[in-house]
Amino acid sequence: MSKSKAFLFVCLSFIFGIFLNSIIFIPQLILLNFLILGIFLISVFWTPTHPPPSRFHGPLYKKIAFSGFCILLFVFGIWKTQSAFLKIESAPTKNFFGKELTFIGKVIEEPKIGEKSIKLVILAEEIEGEKEKNFGKILIWAKRYSEYEYGDRLKIKGLLREPEVFEDFDYKHYLAKDGIYSLIYFPNIELIEKNSGNLVKGTLFTFKNKLNESLNKFLSPPQSGLMEALLFGDEEKISQTWKEKFNLTGTRHITAVSGMNITIITFLLLNFLLFLGLYRNQAFYFSIILILLYIFMIGFPTSAIRAGIMALLFLTAQHLGRLSTTSRIIVFAAAFMLFLNPLLLKFDVGFQLSFLATLGLIYLQPIFQDFLKRLPNFLSLKSNLSATLGAQVFTLPILIYNFGRIPLISPLPNIFILPILPLLTILGFILAFLGIIFQFFGWILSFPTWFLLTYILNVIEFFSKIPFSSLSFKNFSWIFLLVSYSILGIIIWRLQEMQKLKFLNY
Repeated sequence: MSKSKAFLFVCLSFIFGIFLNSIIFIPQLILLNFLILGIFLISVFWTPTHPPPSRFHGPLYKKIAFSGFCILLFVFGIWKTQSAFLKIESAPTKNFFGKELTFIGKVIEEPKIGEKSIKLVILAEEIEGEKEKNFGKILIWAKRYSEYEYGDRLKIKGLLREPEVFEDFDYKHYLAKDGIYSLIYFPNIELIEKNSGNLVKGTLFTFKNKLNESLNKFLSPPQSGLMEALLFGDEEKISQTWKEKFNLTGTRHITAVSGMNITIITFLLLNFLLFLGLYRNQAFYFSIILILLYIFMIGFPTSAIRAGIMALLFLTAQHLGRLSTTSRIIVFAAAFMLFLNPLLLKFDVGFQLSFLATLGLIYLQPIFQDFLKRLPNFLSLKSNLSATLGAQVFTLPILIYNFGRIPLISPLPNIFILPILPLLTILGFILAFLGIIFQFFGWILSFPTWFLLTYILNVIEFFSKIPFSSLSFKNFSWIFLLVSYSILGIIIWRLQEMQKLKFLNY
């Protein structure tokens, strides 16, 4: 077994441990038994590179020893998940729920401005006059037109609440995945100090706001909101009405920073740096730094982190001359993110959809493209349809499980929208920068940008009005997910085997 394949199985074992404990609780006694089994298999069957003569030496025993390593990673995944859940139940704010508190804290994330309110993530520094280092993050819902920024130090007085667990939405664990264990609705807020946050982080947020202001000089809602969502993943300026239309037509994914954005940014950066006269080696390292800064600037959305990890791995592999398979990079990216935060797997739908859609593109797009080979590829029709179908089929079970709804017409609007997204993304970035530097050229570029944005909105508007554009279902259990993806895996395997036989016969 190659090292890369062994690493793949180790990552999958870790992910499976997190998945299993996310749906059923694994008792400590069973966990201990698995741990003992893994250690036993490694101790008995593992041998060094140049072992002395042994009855347990050979390929079979190496595989048994390797299975012991996989069991240990499986146990580690379970332990990480249980530790994360235990941290939620022992939250430092637990004893303060239902009490009115006065505390001083700092805004540690960029404020999220909605239609009727603004959300602030506060790190408490002082509570009731006493210093408190372990109070954790608190989510504050403030009035819509409150002018607070990242790094502001605030004095807050309000009723501390525990996030609720609704019948169809676990708001408590949804916030807990981001380290937020309590919230306060519309408290009294007093500004104490400005610009007390991290200088680099504050500068990046300010720069992003400048780019958004630049876009708003040339574009008005709803076009400006869509452009900001496409470039920076900011959905707050998209109205709830339009969000519902995106959901009905299965096009909500265009409002999230995706692999396409990161790919375009990487391409533009590399070519721009090479144009400036940098050597390819220098351009490579500068591109990595700038990609990391971009992901940092937009607030670490799941799709961008996944795409960023993949882009960095691809760049590194290309730089070293060791290109890896995409599926292994996807698995490594998932394992890395879950190592940092195992709660993402169960409580972050964006994480689930992001990885499943990418796997759909890897495994199903080629199959659909083969089925659609008689279809003309005018304006990338065949490519876009096969990509849409691949992503939709792979994410269908998780969509039914989480939302109980299927957008039936999703492939159709995506066929009309996807071909122009790369061009629109490039125009959007150029327009944002021109608005800061050369406003005259920005006005010229704003017309084709506005036209493309309006075209997308009109396509979504048209398809959202079609009757029965989506089907609703009752909530399914996790068993539905296991059965669905098991069947999907078998179908993909069978189709790939059939394609191999067809190729050999040919």
